[in-house]
Amino acid sequence: MSLRIRKLPSTRQTCGSLQKSSEVLNLNVGGEIYATTLSTLRKYPGSRLAEMCCPHAKVTTDSKGRLFIDREGTYFKYVLEFLRSERPPTQFVQEVYREALFYNIEPLVELLKNSPEMYGELIARQQFLAEVPNYWENIEVVMHLARADSVAARQSRVIVCVVKNKEDERKYLEAVNDPDSCKDPVVKFGPWKPSPTVSDLLYCIKLDVENRGHKVSYQPYKAGKGLLKCCHSLYELVFTWW
Repeated sequence: MSLRIRKLPSTRQTCGSLQKSSEVLNLNVGGEIYATTLSTLRKYPGSRLAEMCCPHAKVTTDSKGRLFIDREGTYFKYVLEFLRSERPPTQFVQEVYREALFYNIEPLVELLKNSPEMYGELIARQQFLAEVPNYWENIEVVMHLARADSVAARQSRVIVCVVKNKEDERKYLEAVNDPDSCKDPVVKFGPWKPSPTVSDLLYCIKLDVENRGHKVSYQPYKAGKGLLKCCHSLYELVFTWW
């Protein structure tokens, strides 16, 4: 038997009538429709899903009386599959990880956190970026400059200076202070102490810009007079808009 919660005028109601763990509940998660049992949703008592199904919990329903969760519905099926079988997903790992955090399903969070994909992102890459001064602030500056240079243009270009050590930073600062140097804005990344290379940081910049929906590539910058002294540290990020 398919149970549909009676819709109250305010669309806010309680789950006090949902007592039998074998009862089937229809859910609308961001427009995607799912059906499962209460026992499945209550599998982990501390999770948000379990709390939504506890007696007297206030919930929202859609026009057909289904429990409504205002969340991306595409990845909920992987969350639901874990609740049913305890098998973690093998695809869309980062997306499901975010959903597991939202629903506070700690066993799934821990499993995904220790997966190769998430371990590399959360432990290796993010710890490296934490050692690069002002990394995330610089990413925002890069995107701001790219947008400012995009008017009536198919592509825009942003110059970045990636300096691994203090010596490269010193050469860059000398070049910037040269009266004959290029006056175009340059966004400086570094220096840093961990082992990842300049190529590794350029890859991170590209990845994090693309994660914000942009199409970007990079290439060595052909420096002119003045900046020629540190041309090995200069790169050009090329944004393609259309």
